[in-house]
Parts: sequence; C-alpha cells; structure tokens
Amino acid sequence: MTDTNKRKIYLAVGITAIVVLVIAVPITYFAHPDYNAGPDPVSTLPPDNTADNFKFNCLPGDQNPTVSKCKKNGCVWNNITVVNPSVPRCYFPQGYGAYRMVGEKPFTWGYRITLDRLDRPSIYGNDVTRVTLDVQYQTQHRLRFKFYELGSDRFEVPVELPDGGEMATDALYDVSFVSDPFSMKITRKDTSTVLWDTSVGGFIFADQFLQISTTLPSDYVYGLGEHEHASFRHDMAWQTWGSFSRDQGPAVTNLYGVHPFYTCLESDANSHGVLLLNSNAMDFTLQPTPALTYRTIGGVLDFYMFLGPTPEMVVQQYTEAIGRPYMPPYWSLGFQLCRYGYGNLTNVQEVVAGIREYDIPHDVQYGDIDYMTRQLDFTYEHVTRYKGLPEWVDQLKEEGTRYIIILDPAISAEEVSGTYPPYDIGTNLGVFITEEDGKTELKGKVWPDPPNIENIMKEIDCSKTGDSWGCSVENYRAEAVFPDFLNPDARNWWYNLTKDFHDVIAYDGIWIDMNEPANFVEGSVKGCDYNNPLESPPYKPAIWGATLADKTVCMAAKTHKSSTEISNQYNMHSLFGWSQNEPTLSATRDATGKRSIVVTRSTFPSSGKYSGHWLGDNASVWPHVHKSIIGMLEFGLFGIPYIGADICGFFEDTTESLCRRWSQLGAFYPYCRNHNGLNYRRQDPAGFGEEFAKEVRDVLHIRYKLLPYLYTLFHYAHTEGTTVVRPLMHEFVSDTETWTIDRQMLWGPAFLISPVLDEHVEEIDAYFPDTRWYDYHTGVEMSKGDRGKYVTLAAPYHYIPLHVRGGYILPTQEAANSTVFSRLKPFGLIVALYDDLNAKGSLFWDDGDTVDTFENGEYYLAEFHATKDGLNSYIRHDNGQVNGQTMNEILVYGLTSDVNNVYHNTVKLNVNNWEYDNQKEITHN
Repeated sequence: MTDTNKRKIYLAVGITAIVVLVIAVPITYFAHPDYNAGPDPVSTLPPDNTADNFKFNCLPGDQNPTVSKCKKNGCVWNNITVVNPSVPRCYFPQGYGAYRMVGEKPFTWGYRITLDRLDRPSIYGNDVTRVTLDVQYQTQHRLRFKFYELGSDRFEVPVELPDGGEMATDALYDVSFVSDPFSMKITRKDTSTVLWDTSVGGFIFADQFLQISTTLPSDYVYGLGEHEHASFRHDMAWQTWGSFSRDQGPAVTNLYGVHPFYTCLESDANSHGVLLLNSNAMDFTLQPTPALTYRTIGGVLDFYMFLGPTPEMVVQQYTEAIGRPYMPPYWSLGFQLCRYGYGNLTNVQEVVAGIREYDIPHDVQYGDIDYMTRQLDFTYEHVTRYKGLPEWVDQLKEEGTRYIIILDPAISAEEVSGTYPPYDIGTNLGVFITEEDGKTELKGKVWPDPPNIENIMKEIDCSKTGDSWGCSVENYRAEAVFPDFLNPDARNWWYNLTKDFHDVIAYDGIWIDMNEPANFVEGSVKGCDYNNPLESPPYKPAIWGATLADKTVCMAAKTHKSSTEISNQYNMHSLFGWSQNEPTLSATRDATGKRSIVVTRSTFPSSGKYSGHWLGDNASVWPHVHKSIIGMLEFGLFGIPYIGADICGFFEDTTESLCRRWSQLGAFYPYCRNHNGLNYRRQDPAGFGEEFAKEVRDVLHIRYKLLPYLYTLFHYAHTEGTTVVRPLMHEFVSDTETWTIDRQMLWGPAFLISPVLDEHVEEIDAYFPDTRWYDYHTGVEMSKGDRGKYVTLAAPYHYIPLHVRGGYILPTQEAANSTVFSRLKPFGLIVALYDDLNAKGSLFWDDGDTVDTFENGEYYLAEFHATKDGLNSYIRHDNGQVNGQTMNEILVYGLTSDVNNVYHNTVKLNVNNWEYDNQKEITHN
C-alpha cells in the first residue's frame, strides 16, 4: 500500500478490511512526501499514439480549436487530417489527470477520499484545489459516489434521495482507485466487468465547469433525456446531447425535461444504470470507445449506480431511490380528447356529440387555454364563448366523461389592481421569482393577453407584419410573473387557488403546460445582465439557444431552493416543473376528494411520484409515430410510466392514413390522448367520418377490454417499480436481437404490440422472441418455426397486429363507452398457455379513484395459475372491491385436447356452454 505512483485501493471488502486499513494508516488524513516526488506524469509520456476512439476532447465547446489553445491546456493536437470530423483535434494525453489522492477516511457507509489538484493548466478557470469524494455502499445493488467541495456552499439538488446508511457487506460491485493521477474503477464482482473507468482522463472540477469521462462496458446505452432520439439504443458515434429544460418541441436538441439517467447492457446481458443528480445546464458526449463524458456548469457530481442485473431490476432499483410512480385513477387510462382552439363551448359540444354518435369510448375531455378569459389562469370566459361551461362539465360527468383543465404557471401582472386575485394575493405574499436583487418581480411574457387586447389589435395588425410572432409577443402579450413554487407561501398560494377553482369548474385533473418555465422574451422584459457569469458562463453546454436564458427567465433570477434557502435560476431552472407538480397534485386530490391526476410538460427525476407526462408539441409526420414509442420506452426507464404522445400530432394538418395508424398505436399508449393545435383540421375520431370513427372505436374497445391488465401493471409500477410499457429486451435480455428493437413494444411481460409506422404499408416485419405467441385477434398460435425470428405479418389499413405471450394470464373486462360503465361489466381472462401448459397472471382491483387504496388495504388482489390439470385463482387480499361482479368469459389459448369437465370450485358446470375450436376455450357462466 505504499506504491504512491500507482496506488490502488479495493474498498468493497467488508468490515475486517476496514479495520486493517485503519491500523495500517493510523492517521485519518495524510500526505506522503513522495506524492510530490518525481517528474510530472504528463511530461514523461511517450509520443502519443492514441486511437481515435480514445481521444477525449480537451477543448469542449470551442468552435475554432487551434494548436496554441490546445497546448495551452496541456493537451495533444492531432496534426493529421482527421477523416471523421467528429474526432477531437485537441485531446487529453494518455494518463492525464488533474488530481491526486491525499487521504481517505472510513465511515459506516463507506469511504471519504480527499483529492488535491495537481499543477495543471486550467481550461475554464477557478478550479477547486481540494475535492472530496464520498463513496457510499448503500445496498447490495446501489452505489453512490459524489464529488464535491467539503465545507463549501456549492449547490446540490434538493430532490431527496438515499444518503448514508450502513455499508453494504454483500455488494455486487468493487470500487478501486489509482491515486496519482487519480482515477476510479467500478467492477461487477461476479463477472469482473468494468462498469466505470475514469482513467481515460479529463476529470475537471471548477467553479462553473465540471467534467468527468468514463469508459463503458458496451455500446448498448439507453436513456439520457429528454430529447427526440432516432432510436432507443443510443448512437455512440460522437453524439453530444444537451440537457436543460426548454420550451422546445421535439427536435434533436434539449426538450422540456431533464433526466441524466442511462442504462447499459453489458456484453453478457447483465445490465446497470447510472444517475447523475445535477440540475445545472449540462451535456453528454457518447463516443465509440465506448465512453461517456459528462459536462455541467455548476453544482456537484453526485452519481448513483444501480447494478440490476436485469434491465427491469435496474428500473426497480432506480425508482426505489427516486420514488415509485404514483397510482393513476382508473378513468385516466381511458381515451382522452383535446385540442387547442375549439374556440367556444358550442364547438366542443359538437365534437363530443360526434364521439357519442359513433359510441366511441370517451373518458376525458379537456379545456385548453382558450377556455380562459384572455388566457388568465383561474378564470373561464363566461360572457359569450364559454358561457355555461361549469354546467356542461357537470352534464359530461353524468354521461361518464370527466373534465381536465389546463393551467400555465405564468400569472398576468397587468390586470387592474383588485380585479385579479391570483396576482394581487401573490404579489402581497411575495411568491414570485425575483430579479437578482431578490426584491423586484421578474417579468416576462407568456400567454395572458392584456386587458385592452381588443383595442390593441385594432390599432396594430400583426398579421400584416414581417414578424407576426415577434409583433404579437410585443403587443398582444401581457407582462407576466412566475411562481417560486419552493417558497412555502407560493406553494400554499397555488394550492389554494387550484383547490378553490374547483368550486367554479368541477375539474377532475390538471394539465400543466409551459412549466420549464417558458418565456416568450429572452430572460425578462428588461433583458439579462450578460456581464454576470451566471448569464455568460465560461462554457455553454450544447443546448438549444444562444444563451441559457433563451425562451426562459434570467439565470441570475432569485428563487427558493427550499423553504429557507434561496438560490437562483442558474441552479434551479430545470427543477421548476418538478417543484410545481406536488402542490398541484395535492390541490387536485383535496379539491376532488379523489385520486385525481396531473399531467406535466417539464419533468426531472422523481416527477413520476406526482405526475404523468406527454411527449410535447409533436408534428403530424410519420417519423413522430415511431419516435413516440422511443419516448415512451425512455420515460419508462425514468420512472414515469404514465406517458404518451399527442395522437395524430399537434402541429400541422394530419392525414386520414397517418391518423388511422397513429390511432391504432395510440390506443396502447398508457396516456391515451388525441390532441392537436390551433387552426389545424379536426382529427378527433369522428372528424374523418363514419368508417374511420368505427375503426377507432374498435381498436379502443381492445384497449378497454384489456384495462384490468393495464391497471394491474400500474399497480406493480406503483408498488414495485416495474415498467408498464417496456422494450422487448426487458423480457428477453438473453436474446441480443431484442437489444435494438424499438418499433415494437410490450405492455408488461405479456402483450406484444407491433404497429405500422410507415405510410402506404399493409404488412410489417415483426420480431417474435423464442417463446409461445398467440394472435390476440384470433387466438391462433404462431408457428413454432417462427420463434426467434422476424415474421412478415399482414397489416391491412384497419388492423394492428397484437399478440399474447404464452405462459401468462391477462384479466379482461367487457368494453363500454367509458370506464364508468365498463367497470360494471363482467370480467374475463385470457389464458395463454406455455409449452408446458402453465400460465400465470394477476388482477389488482379497487374503486378506481380513492387515494392510497393499496396503502390502506382497500383493494382486491387475485393471482391466477394454470397447469395441465386446470386453472386456479388465489385471492391474496379481498376488501370487497369485486362484490357482485362476475367473470363470464375465459379464453384458453394453446390447449391440445378437448375439455371434458368444467368445475367452479367443486361444482361441475355444463360443458355444453363451452365452444372449442382447437385453439381456445370460451365459456359463459
């Protein structure tokens, strides 16, 4: 343990080794004299022969790298013409490091390592001279390692995650270090697979620039959002993704939320995941080493690693740390309808009447911002356009349809004093984000119109200008302020307004938009002080916009970090939507007296505890149909299973063929909503005529029949952290073909959805992993010869291929035109037998909308087991939730002989009630 030039310490060895370590090094902190002895490691390196894949950028963000800049940073310049322009011209030399270990100290949770900076050039200035690394062996599967500055007030994310605890003695991982220059390695014990190795260099810890690079065990990497990715598996060919919440529709840049979490499949099919708990603007670079480089401009480097070893277990361990997803009410799994720009209540009623005419299931109707008076939160236009809205909402509920309203966080600051309580009360309480002085309300512009908008529009016609958007923002938008939701007064203010508004319109849930927060002017109506380093940091991550404040508020703006601590938007910006979710959900639950729901645009790790998410302002184009699957799979990894995209697209006019195929796929989004934008054609299911409406009705009936299965999946997501929509690789990880499939998806382990994702296509190639599969529509088994292969399936325009996996039992229920009525219908089962004639499944059932039914024991849970000898059900918990309801259909797929006798408990039933066709059994008791 005295080799100071290459000092390796293995820490995951148990209590005995800790005692030995303390005896061998009797002082808590130490500094060996020979740490400073010998030549500088960088200066003695051999001539550089670094392979392209191992070149890590030493001039990140520099659009004009030069030899002089490179050498100034102590790095290597590639004089050879680079064939691939993505390969850095300036890169860190082999063995480069900026820190060395000078101490370690054992704790009950692990070790604290002290790092001192070596004499290295500073790339972005203000490097921290002493960095602390805490390594917490939290559980067998979870490791935390955090780089920070001990004793400083550097920002740390206020999301509560596990901290400390007793050191796990059965950890699946080893952690080792090289002391000079410092690097760390994390290894999976049982396979010796290296999961992380930072010896590639480039570790930097400065005031406004933090960077760490690591090799990865494979190039099968997933997650890192929110962006519009072209595939579920990441492209490792020098791809850089920015991360900073932004009012930015689907594109290759950073979108609405921030999720610095990835999973990686190792070459032997083991899986692990890593979270960086940091909310500052950042980017990630993936390169074909394979390797990953993190760069962020503030905070600390706080990592959590989850060892799986299966992909599904990684998500379970991740949600155990960040918080399990909330349990949505049953009705929120039904079909939902919205558009921006209905214009008036009469138009909404006409659309709903069309839905009713064709008996299309319809559980939720929305009100977008045009239901308000001049887009003012907590109002509705009650004089002309939406007169009678509250009464109509009450009528909707009698028909089995609920109502969700939109609320944007920006509050108009231009109303006449005394006429708009949300602003008057809020400004008296001091609940809004302030300018840098901590006193003056920061004002931007979002959706609210000024009080005299009619006169302004008569004087200024923005449609006749060259910049109609800029003109309308300047003239048609009122100044607005932004709530500081972590201020306890702001939380209470928002809670009270939201709860009280239920007395005006009896909404059933809240849809939150524009909560990045979005701002139609850059920073504020006054602009930002770009001499402030918070507005102009030395490094700008690869994010959308010329500045950090683009489309949002100034970074120096003051906002709460907690009830007692003040921070700024530079640190807190990407947490804005997260901070709004909990008080909104609390208000809706208390207002309705039920479970309720919140759907939010901006998310952060742990948002799934309080909200669902939709994938934002997509376009009516075919690629977005495919990318919606990718987005759902990713948000499943992020712990937000209540997820979906705007069916048929938000922007642009859809086409009938596109909307048909999108509706087929959208019928299997967990969050199933058709929504489109202002001034585009109708795209609701009745908008294309009778034939189209009936097709949508039929595929929605499949959804509604399977809702008990979907609801049970959400129960397990809520209680165990499993995914609802999942990629095939989560179930068939040993089959490497599934590692790249993102044009198909599963509901849970057993229901395979293979949609048509391209225009003018009436057949698809679908992959069937090596197990037993049955066509959902017919019950016919797929040929054994097709197992583990791609199979060409017929997919006529009115049809979506669906299959049930052998070995599983799916609970069902007869469909109806809303869950209010379908919940009263008889239950059924689809029993899909495996090769050995076994199958299993379960049903979770409660009243559908009471809060915390599982936690309070107010539920029914049954498990079903089928064998060659029969089908049995085992009631694991019964609180009377299914009293009076019957099961009148059991479909058995995969039987090879006739059924001779049917019993219910010990009572023999009439076998003539069964229909037998060599593939399935149907009974009506």
